[in-house]
Amino acid sequence: MKDVIEGRVWVLGDDVDTDGIISGKYLTIIDPNELKKHVFEIALPEFAEGARPGDLIVAGENFGCGSSREHAPQAMRAIGVGAVVADSFARIFYRNAVNLGIPTIEARGVRALFERGDTARIEMRAGRVTNVRTGASVTFPPLPQHLLELLEVGGLVEKVRLELEHRKAAAGAAP
Repeated sequence: MKDVIEGRVWVLGDDVDTDGIISGKYLTIIDPNELKKHVFEIALPEFAEGARPGDLIVAGENFGCGSSREHAPQAMRAIGVGAVVADSFARIFYRNAVNLGIPTIEARGVRALFERGDTARIEMRAGRVTNVRTGASVTFPPLPQHLLELLEVGGLVEKVRLELEHRKAAAGAAP
């Protein structure tokens, strides 16, 4: 994860639920390349065709509400979403996204700053989101160090894998 994340913005409104991110009819798909074809099929139908790796999602209140399915952030990760910034998040979605290595920033007032196609600049440690076109910005409490470290390595599974490798190497080096 970079300290500064910059990307093209896709804008969504309030109460985008997990069905709006990935429809329940796709929950049997485990192949990320297939899953990404259907991300935001309901909430933003043109997204799967037009998204580029590193694009950012900016949304209103309660993003990721509904079920606790991990398929929603998995589909976003598969298509290469660089970060999600919203006025607020459903807690389970927020943690699932962070666990999968997707920077997820809660910044009150952010939705009002952006139009589709704008460029957002997220300063992770400074706690600021800026619309590059207009210069308007909002602040957010910087993420705690443990979450920054989790995002840095690519999520919870990757962090555990690295820790296990480190322990195994240390055990092998012990006399």
